[in-house]
Amino acid sequence: MFAETRHLASPTGATLAYHHAPAEGDALGVLLISHGLAEHSRRYERFAGAMAAGGFHVYAHDHRGHGDTTAAEAPLGRFARRNGVDAVIADVLAMRELAAAAHPGLPVTLFGHSMGGLISLNVAVTHPNKFDAVTVWNANFNPGLAGRAAQVILKAERMLKGSDVPSGLLPKLTFGAWGQSIANRRTEFDWLSRIPEEVDKYIADPLCGFDASVSLWLDIFELTFRAPQKAHLDRLKREMPIHLVGGGHDPATNNGKAISWLSNHLKKAGFSHITMAIHQDMRHETLNEIGAAAAISDFADWCQQVTARA
Repeated sequence: MFAETRHLASPTGATLAYHHAPAEGDALGVLLISHGLAEHSRRYERFAGAMAAGGFHVYAHDHRGHGDTTAAEAPLGRFARRNGVDAVIADVLAMRELAAAAHPGLPVTLFGHSMGGLISLNVAVTHPNKFDAVTVWNANFNPGLAGRAAQVILKAERMLKGSDVPSGLLPKLTFGAWGQSIANRRTEFDWLSRIPEEVDKYIADPLCGFDASVSLWLDIFELTFRAPQKAHLDRLKREMPIHLVGGGHDPATNNGKAISWLSNHLKKAGFSHITMAIHQDMRHETLNEIGAAAAISDFADWCQQVTARA
């Protein structure tokens, strides 16, 4: 069922390609998956199957500028010519409305990996009454001064060569640097996972690993710094269950330190239902790592608990 590609016309003008895995047995809730940068939703088939077996209707769509989703202003590697953050958030809301209409009355949990985690928390603070729980995996909301410096670099690139071309420096400062951080690496993408077959599948996938445009990188940093701001967090109920997951050897999150930072930041802001799991030996793609089954099982238990309360 998940292998079938369906399409939804978003109010933003995008035609969203999405996949659905129906809940097995009595349905407990709905899970919306938000994928990461330079990948796509079909890579979440195994995860979707496990969550469907646990009683969740799972929906996963390709963000604009990714996968099989199409939009006139969003070729591969770009959210939109302008206001990309607003557009990608509106697309996620469109998927939420489709899923909620198909399964009325069921609680809705928003899941995001990496860039998808940035998107998910931003969607939640923008539409705080639309979701019952949020989970953020392997996302860095605290790039610090390096993140601010990256924004300056990107704005300079935009002035010099425009926003609709690949960034020359950001891939080197992110994907390239993360690859270099892995000792005895076999490929430049070993930072994703310790499983060679998973890394090879990513490299061989024509819809993975592409260069993001200057505008997409700028949108990513807007998402990064936007959601943790007090003005945005104050829109969420302090009882909102938020689950954070990271890898202790994930260079994209400073080896999990960015996950701990977000947990502490949310707790200081008054959120009372924050849970966190740092899998010490894992790299960036927790779902495609050694020990993924146990991480998914723990997450399914959390989902069942929070949806029962909802």
